[in-house]
Order: sequence, then C-alpha cells, then structure tokens
Amino acid sequence: MTPRSTRLLLGAFALATAVDVLSLAVGYEPGHLVAKPLLMPLLAAYAAVRGGPRLLVAALLLGWAGDLALLSDADAAFLAGMAAFAAGHVCYLVLFRRTARARGPWLPVGYAVVLAVLVVLLWPGLPTGLRVPVAGYSLLLTAMACGATRLGAVTGLGGALFMLSDTLIATGVADWPQPPNPAFWIMLTYAAAQFLLVRGVLGPLGGSPASAAAYGGMRSTTP
Repeated sequence: MTPRSTRLLLGAFALATAVDVLSLAVGYEPGHLVAKPLLMPLLAAYAAVRGGPRLLVAALLLGWAGDLALLSDADAAFLAGMAAFAAGHVCYLVLFRRTARARGPWLPVGYAVVLAVLVVLLWPGLPTGLRVPVAGYSLLLTAMACGATRLGAVTGLGGALFMLSDTLIATGVADWPQPPNPAFWIMLTYAAAQFLLVRGVLGPLGGSPASAAAYGGMRSTTP
C-alpha cells in the first residue's frame, strides 16, 4: 500500500482513540462501546500493511480479543481478557528476544523489584480466585515491558505505559483508591502503549531505506 493509505489507517486509529477517550471523559458509554473494539483492528491493519512481523499483528489482535472480553463486567470475561492479553505479551516477548540489542543489568532487576512490590501490595485486596492469575499475568506483563527496552526508548516507553494501564486495572480490582475517571486513564495509557510498541518495532512512517533494510532482516525470521 502507499504511504497515503497507511497514513489513513493510522489516522483512523487516532480518530477512534480520540472518540474512545473523549467518550470516557464525558461519560458517554455508547461512544466507548463503539470506538474501543475498533482500536486494535485498525492498529493491526496499519502494522500489517507496513510489513510488520506476524507476531506484532498477532499481539495486537490478541489485545483486540482482550478488549472485547473486558467490555463485560463478568469474572469469567475478566479472566478471558487477561488470558488474551497474556498470549499477546508472549508474542511481544518472542519478537523482542529476536533482537540483539543488549540492556544494562540494572533494568531487569528494577522491573523485578517493581513486580514483586506490586504483587505483594495487591495480593491481600484481590479476590481469592484472581490472586494466582493476576500474579502470573503480572509476571508476563513485566517481562514484556522489560523486553521492550531491547528495541529502544520508544518501545520501552510503550511497555512501561502498558504496565501503568494494567496496574490501574489491578488496583481497581483490589479496591485501592483510584484517580478521577480511571477508565479514561486506563484507555489513554493503553492506546498510547500499543501505538508506541508498534511505532518502535516498525520505525517512523517513511523511514530511511537503510533502516527498513536492517529491520527486514529481523522480519524475515518471523514465523
């Protein structure tokens, strides 16, 4: 597809994101119910037409499945959504591990400390049936966020925002004090996180041929 077509897809994602977060900001639930299911398919289509790795597209589509599940308040839907996002994190992890960039030894330690502190603090407030699933999911999420730093600052920020978004969800489940309109902040940080992960993997639209060729070597190894 042409750069104009890819920009149209990216613009559609930006518009859907704006409709979603603005609907949440003003309490217009129908707008959220319409816009939220459009976010990840549009971003996945953008990634696909940019020639992104199939693991990246799979991670986004699994995020879409999680988004749909979390439109329901049922406990079973929450678990299904968490499972879909966990599978998406596995896709991201495999993708990030195929890069060769080293990171300082302090970074994994820092993320491990954050994970341990969060799980310990959240554990007493979580429903009994969710404690182990949330702890397991948190481990995958933290590993993904740490792995995202292998591709640089953009993906690293995306992983950190993903952690922030899901931490807001977990603290809500544990009945911690929440910021005003937490759904707004959850979706804002989530949409930004997924976009930054995609942007970090693909590089800027219209990037240099040299950078595209260098990335093509990694993409060719993707199943």
